[in-house]
Amino acid sequence: MTDNPTPPPQTYAAAGVDIEAGNELVRRIAPMAKATARTGSDSKLGGFGGLFDLAACNYDDPVLVAANDGVGTKLRIAIEADKHDTVGIDLVAMCVNDLIVQGAEPLFFLDYFATGALNVDAASDVISGIAVGCKQANCALIGGETAEMPGMYSAGDYDLAGFAVGAVERAAILPREDVGAGDVVLGLASSGLHSNGFSLVRKLIAAHKLHWQDASPFTPGLTLAEDLLEPTRIYVRSVLAALQQTSGIKALVHVTGGGFQENLPRILLDHCAAEINLSAWRLPPVFAGLQDMGNIEQDELLRTFNCGIGMIVIVSAEHAAAVAQCLDAQGEEVIEIGTIAARQGDAVVFSGSLEK
Repeated sequence: MTDNPTPPPQTYAAAGVDIEAGNELVRRIAPMAKATARTGSDSKLGGFGGLFDLAACNYDDPVLVAANDGVGTKLRIAIEADKHDTVGIDLVAMCVNDLIVQGAEPLFFLDYFATGALNVDAASDVISGIAVGCKQANCALIGGETAEMPGMYSAGDYDLAGFAVGAVERAAILPREDVGAGDVVLGLASSGLHSNGFSLVRKLIAAHKLHWQDASPFTPGLTLAEDLLEPTRIYVRSVLAALQQTSGIKALVHVTGGGFQENLPRILLDHCAAEINLSAWRLPPVFAGLQDMGNIEQDELLRTFNCGIGMIVIVSAEHAAAVAQCLDAQGEEVIEIGTIAARQGDAVVFSGSLEK
């Protein structure tokens, strides 16, 4: 009888997890997190949890508001195009734009990055985008998790999730209960597709046999990847300024998955309808091009994409001009796109048509 040979020593690295790569990532991103520091935070990484001092923010009667989200299959384009520096902005935007619609100021953000084998360069690019988004939103990046999970993801793939917490004075929580007939609906222009509808986008691009490094058929001077990866606009600073400097904002709507038809009803009382004039703005070229590519009907386009309007502001008629002027001064493109009326049927009623 022969003895069984002694198996070689096993290591975590041999199983596919590189602890030193994770440490190197932390070293790279620590200055990025530090650059997002704001009142209440220290933005140091490496502890078991992130700390935030709410008392330092001088609220009188604060209510915390939390949101989490991802970027969806927009990540697939970033991965295949090997362009990772903007999807982190998208991740922050999808969370903090959901906070601001409730009147909340974003305070801090945490991210979750999961992959099969950690590519430090790609991960660092992603998190640099997260830091940029946090600075745009005046939101501290106080922590996160990098999970290296061999066998769970194909080579080069990763996934992202983001978590944001904000605060609002109890008396200022939106939407207000006095949204009603006669209120004005303002639209704030989007920066592009934002982070919704990309499963359909990718299907159309594949059907037309286009490649991510091809010249964009929508925007001259950009590759297709650069055009489609244009990051989601963050509306936090401009909307907070309008809330602080004007009166009359009754509700806000972040136009994400489900478009106008699914998101507007979330802030409407049962007796109200939003009447939207689709002729009030021009459909940006990227949406018009995708519509032509897929022969997409207008209702489907509006349900899938933001169609050029990333944020909606419901404001009393007497304050609409002042609110619009304030938002314009903050750099937003503001368009009056409709009114609130008594509901006769659907919660969202369209007139006119999207002009290319």
